Order: sequence, then C-alpha cells, then structure tokens
Amino acid sequence: MSSVDPRPVLIAGAWSLSDKVDTFRAIHPRTLQPIGPRYPVSSRKDLQIALQAGSEAAMAMAVTAPEDVARFLEALAHRIEARRAGLVQTAAQETALPPSPRLAEVELPRTTRQLRQAAAAVRDGSWRAPTIDTSTHVRSMYGPLGGPVAVFGPNNFPFAFNSVGGGDFAAALAAGNPVIAKANPGHPQTTEMLAAEAHEALLESGLPPAAVQMVYQMPYEEGKWFVAHPLLGATAYTGSRASALALKRAADLAGKLFYMETGSVNPVVILPGALEERADEIARELVASCLMGTGQFCTQPGLVFVLAGERSEAFIADVVRGFEEAPVGTLLSKGVAENLVRSVEGLRKAGAERLTGGRPGGGEGASYRNTVLRVPARRFLKRPVDLEREAFGNETLFVVAEDRTNLVAALGALEGNLTGSVYTRRDVSEDDLYDEVASVLRRKVGRLINDQMPTGVAVCAAMNHGGPYPATSHPGFTAVGIPPALLRFAALHCYDNVRPHRLPVELQDRNPTGRLWRRIDGEWTTADVPS
Repeated sequence: MSSVDPRPVLIAGAWSLSDKVDTFRAIHPRTLQPIGPRYPVSSRKDLQIALQAGSEAAMAMAVTAPEDVARFLEALAHRIEARRAGLVQTAAQETALPPSPRLAEVELPRTTRQLRQAAAAVRDGSWRAPTIDTSTHVRSMYGPLGGPVAVFGPNNFPFAFNSVGGGDFAAALAAGNPVIAKANPGHPQTTEMLAAEAHEALLESGLPPAAVQMVYQMPYEEGKWFVAHPLLGATAYTGSRASALALKRAADLAGKLFYMETGSVNPVVILPGALEERADEIARELVASCLMGTGQFCTQPGLVFVLAGERSEAFIADVVRGFEEAPVGTLLSKGVAENLVRSVEGLRKAGAERLTGGRPGGGEGASYRNTVLRVPARRFLKRPVDLEREAFGNETLFVVAEDRTNLVAALGALEGNLTGSVYTRRDVSEDDLYDEVASVLRRKVGRLINDQMPTGVAVCAAMNHGGPYPATSHPGFTAVGIPPALLRFAALHCYDNVRPHRLPVELQDRNPTGRLWRRIDGEWTTADVPS
C-alpha cells in the first residue's frame, strides 16, 4: 500500500484495500480543516464480500462455545484500556470532545464496562430465558439471528456507541452474532483503532476471523441495499431521523429487523411547588444538562414545560442568564452546526420566540450561540410536530402553559421520546398534579424520571434507553442495559419433541452450570428437570 492509498477496510477476516467509489477525510471541528489519512467509501463489492463472510461467521458462531465469546469481549476491553491514551487523543481531535473528564474518565470506562457486562451475561446465559414444558416436550430459548448484525454508530459517542466496541456491538456479539460495523465519518480514525484491537482480540479468543468486520462509509443507495440484504440478520442505527427512516423503509420491505434511535427532545416538566422550593437549584441543573457536551446528547432537555406565573418568569430569566454566561462549545462538525441553524429557524417560523442566542458562532470552529426559545402552550398545541423538532445542540425551548389543562394537553400532543422528567415539591402536596402529568408522560417516553435531568444514563440491567416511535422503532427494547439489550439481536429457537441428546445444553434436563435460571413448567428455577 502506498502512502497515498486510503486506509484499508477490515473484511473477511483481514485488512485489505477497498474497492472504493470515493474517499473522504475527517474534519477537525475547531479548525474545520481536514485531518488524518484518507478513508474509502466502499462499493457494493466490498459490502457483498462482508455479507458473505459474515454469513459464514454466523454459521461458525452458532456452534462456538459461549466462553470463547466472553473471552473475546473481555480481551477487547483490556486492549482498549491498554491503548487508552492514543484512543482518547484521537477521539478528542476528531470530535472536539474534551479528553478529560469526558472521554478518558467517563466514556471510555463506560465502554469497557459494557463489554465486561456483556461477557458476564454470556457466561451466565440466563438472558436466553430457557423454557421447558415437560408435558408437551416443547422447549425454547433465545439464540443468534443466523446472520451478521450491521451497526451504524453515531457521531456524538466515539467510544460508548461506536460501531466497534460500543453498546450495540457488545450486545450483538454477546447474543452470538457477527458484526459488520459502519464507522461514523466524524471519527474514522478512532473507529479504525478500535477495529484493530477487535481484530487482535478475535485472534486471541478463537472466534471466526470475520466475526468483526468494518467499513468506513458507503453510498446512500448502497446503504439501502445493504440493510435489506437476505444475508443480514439485523441493523442497529443511531443517527438522523431522515436517514434512519429511509434505511428502515428498505429494511421493512425486505422483512429485515431495523432498530433505530433517531433523537429525542426529552421533555422536562417543572411544577410550581418545585420552583417555589428550589428554583435556583433547578435552574443550575437545567443549564448544565442543556449545555453538557454542547447539548449533543440524545437525552438533552430540548423542551421545558412550566405553568405561567411570576416564579416561572423569574426561573426562565435565570436560565437565560445561565446560557448567556456559559462559554459556547464547539459542535461535532460543520454539518451539526448547519443542522442546528435550520432547526432553530424552523422552530422560530413555527412560532417560538428567541430569548437569547439563535445565531451561528460564539465559539471555536463549528459553533452556535447558546440558545433559549419560548412559546405559549396554546401556540404549541396548534403546531406540536413543528415545535417538537429536535435542535441537536446547545438549545432548549420553554413551553409556558396558561393553566393545568393546557399543560396536560400539550404533553399529550408530544411524539415518542426517550425520557420525560417531572420536578415537584419534595413533600406530597403536588402528587395529584404529578399523577395527572405522569399518566400522560408514561405513554410518551421510555424512561420516566423524577427530580433530576435526563442527561445521565446509568449502564445497568434495569435501564431503558429506548422509547415510543419516533425516538426509536421498537419501544420494547433498549440500547443501554445488559442483558436486556441482547434481545434485539436474538431469535426465539423452539425445539419440539427433539431427542434429549440433540438439544442445546441449556435445554437438556440437567442444568449445565447449576446456576442457569430456566422456566420449567411455569416456575423459574436453577434445578434440573425432575425425572
């Protein structure tokens, strides 16, 4: 390979030159200048080779010992930690996210923790929900899909949601599926470094060499062909709604699973008693949550609901001052900044009033001034879809409800979101109003939150990072939280009257580990099947 060749892709178990149709480079968000090497935009030929190799790897992984998968996930976590300094430096350069604490102390450890949680779930095996009905001789459990999983990573989490090593990647591998990763063009070198570590971890663990493959980019039309391909098991996509829906339509027509996360405005409702009790504290929390990471979180509070009154006006003024006093951060890319301009313009055309910001600039490179908008609830109710438009970045919109009826009506007009938060007085005096608000929000969000901002997402088994459409495409699943996240990439395998020695060990009469939870004749137990 010459020094001018684009970087190789990882397909069919080896690094090789791409059959490219174009090339691209990463853009430094602060200087807006190209950085790093050139990367290929893969042709259909690359994708076809990857799909065929992934299909063959899926067949091999169907008989791979769970311990080998767990060992791979742990080996990758260890290798990422060993290369921490270089990964953090590269990701910071490509995304303008702060190396410390954001990348080094928060996101990278979360990534390795997810990988190790996935390894533990593989070893435990209870996520498969083995179910045995002795009277009918029917037994079932969850297993792999039988084809590779395509993972499209977002731009805002170069580690924790990376298409190589991130949450979707870990869940798909832990469920027994190979992965074909599509790098985000915002951080290709970071993804290449992670793919290199994943490839070495494969060699250490004994998984099929094509269990992890990676391309950097593909043409738009080829992407629709790719997600609909017969050899593909499923797609996990995190990114813009327009692109997600185009890919989803192609996948749906082919009957292919497509899990999308396309953004959310994460409504925060602040009731009068909370403002009377601790308005200053809540204002600080809201400003910090809205501007954390320059607002580039899928759980950023994009809509804030308050009831009209003097305390609400004072609260809004405090938040505006907080936005004006805070430094303007650098956005992930010029494209993010341009989309933010269009989104805020769209909100204003729909009737939102600018309180501060609302203009490009104010920071280094790709930037947009910290922005607060407001709209009365009666106007919101006339154009809820337009006024619920996500403005991905350092912006939030206050919806001021004239009375309790309008507040509940405005919440009822919301689309599906990842989260919904409600702040109330610390005693029980607002419980009646809370119950009315929460009963509406509960149907609109995946995660209902009390008295805290939505930005933090705990990586635990009970977490739901999902929600009703259009925040995601399947409200019954989560992208964060292991083992539940594995179920997106699993098929229910049923065995009817299959001879005992031919059953998977998890469904045989003897509990293979003595610790595996199985449902036997309606009862969850770790015991053997009674003789």
